[in-house]
Parts: sequence; structure tokens; C-alpha cells
Amino acid sequence: MDLSDRLKGGLLLLGCGKMGSAMLAGWLDQGIDQKNIWIIEPNPSAWLKSLSVRLNQGLPENVQLVLIAVKPHMIRQVLPRLAVYVNSATIFLSVAAGISLKTYKKLLGDGVSIVRAMPNTPAAVGQGITAIIGNDVASTDALQLCQDLLGAIGQTVRLDTEVQMDAITGVSGSGPAYVFFMVDSLAAAGEAQGLPADLAMQLAKATIAGAGSLVVQSHKTPEQLRFDVTSPNGTTQAALEVLMHPKDGLGPLMKATVARAVNRSRELSSD
Repeated sequence: MDLSDRLKGGLLLLGCGKMGSAMLAGWLDQGIDQKNIWIIEPNPSAWLKSLSVRLNQGLPENVQLVLIAVKPHMIRQVLPRLAVYVNSATIFLSVAAGISLKTYKKLLGDGVSIVRAMPNTPAAVGQGITAIIGNDVASTDALQLCQDLLGAIGQTVRLDTEVQMDAITGVSGSGPAYVFFMVDSLAAAGEAQGLPADLAMQLAKATIAGAGSLVVQSHKTPEQLRFDVTSPNGTTQAALEVLMHPKDGLGPLMKATVARAVNRSRELSSD
């Protein structure tokens, strides 16, 4: 049974910005009926307006699944709108960073099926990865439906405990931004060595995208791939002596970076 058949009860997107739109695009590619999709989005894109979905037409009387895709600071403001679904069989799927299952229980009440997910922005090209975990009410079928929906935009993993979600946020949720900054930094370094800006950026993008594809597709570990390209006393070794410095290199910097994101996720969860 395809996703369209499994979502005949309707899909409501509360918020449809960049992440919501990326997910929606993946679901439409899977053949979900646009007439069976309701979207509440105060600032819809031209793309959203071009679809046949029920955009800003109010809430449906009943809906099978609600995707909560608003910014974390808006959760307490918008959730009361969903009170009409609290005593139904509706599944709530949230991609709002840092908002715990406990918070949703407090805002929506007991007996509500809630699945918390942390996707990332490569979902826009079907290359994302999403971690999910459900509350005690979420059934096996509810979790599987959410996992299959999220599988339309990349890989999915199920967590053992919600505590892991903060670390997931720091590694894969925020991780694409680290890589984007690395592209900018590598291009800037090329410019500093005399390359034209457009050429430096082309080289940086292709190098990081290609290396990413290689590490995913190869049977070798990242460490072995690094060894393969590092000749003794060569240029790569000279560069890695800087990048892998035990005190000032990328290793300790990345640990500090992820730790800061994880701590912020915990702060959001406790708000």
C-alpha cells in the first residue's frame, strides 16, 4: 500500500517554510493526493501557491496526521489551534527542534499520539536523515507511518530514548550548516591563495560534495579514505598537521561546536 492510500484520512501541515516544503515536495513525489493536504502557512511561497493543496482554508474537521513544522518559539502560540484533534485518532508529528514529548503532553494533554522527529535540510534534495521517537501513546503503526513519510526525503533512524535527540540535533540537525560554512571557508582560503572567487567556490563545492558522496558510497572508513589521499611528507599531510592539531585543530573545535548546539537544544527543551 502506497503513502497516498495510507493517508486517506488527510494530512495537515502547521507551518510550511523551508523544511516543511522540502518534506511536502518529497511526499508529492510519492503520489499523495494534493486535495487531501491542508496547509496553514502565513507566508506561503510562490511554489506553495501554485499547488492544488488546501492552503490557508482553515482546519479540516478530522485529519489523520498533523505535521508541526513551525519555529520552536511559536509552539505555545499555535498548539491551542490543534485542540480539536486531541481526543481523536490523530497522529501528531513534530519537527520543531528542542521541543520535548513532555512539553507536547503538557500542552496537548494525555492520550495524544506524538512522534518527535529531527530532520535536516538536505531533505530538500532527498538526501536528508531524520531521527524519530514516539511517546508512550504512539502505536507501532503510527511510528511506521511517520517513518515511511520521512523516508520519502532521505534516511530515517529510530532512537532508543528521547535523551538522544539533543545529540542528534547537534550532529545531524544543525550539521548541514557546519558543512555549508566549511564550503565558504575553503573557497575563501582558495581566494587568499590567488584564485578567482567563482573558481574557488566551484572547487570548494565540488570537493566537499564529491568527498561526501565518496564516503557514503565507499566500503572504506573515512579514516582509510584519508590515509589513501595522504602521501608521506606531501601537501595533504602538511595541511592535515594544521587541521588535526590536537589543541587548535578541527577535532576539538567540532566537539565544542556540537556541544554548544546540544546545550541549546537542552535549554529549549526545558523552557
